Amino acid sequence: MIRKLVEELLLFLLPFLLFYGYLAVLGRKPHARASWEGYIFRLTMTGIALVIASLVYAGLTGESHRGGYVPPRLENGRVVPGHFQ
Repeated sequence: MIRKLVEELLLFLLPFLLFYGYLAVLGRKPHARASWEGYIFRLTMTGIALVIASLVYAGLTGESHRGGYVPPRLENGRVVPGHFQ
């Protein structure tokens, strides 16, 4: 679960990181507040759109399980891993 949250956070931050790199390549000051004015809203909306697109993609291409989940259990002294029916 934490891995998925970190992935989504990185997707959200991707436009900001790319814009930071763009400012650095152009020789502008990426740490200056004036360089970011007017772009924060667009970068935020782009980050949110990336996160939503990734969630929709994952939902459309993920495995669908029709049966229930059988948890791991002990049988004859051995652990049988959990699985979907």
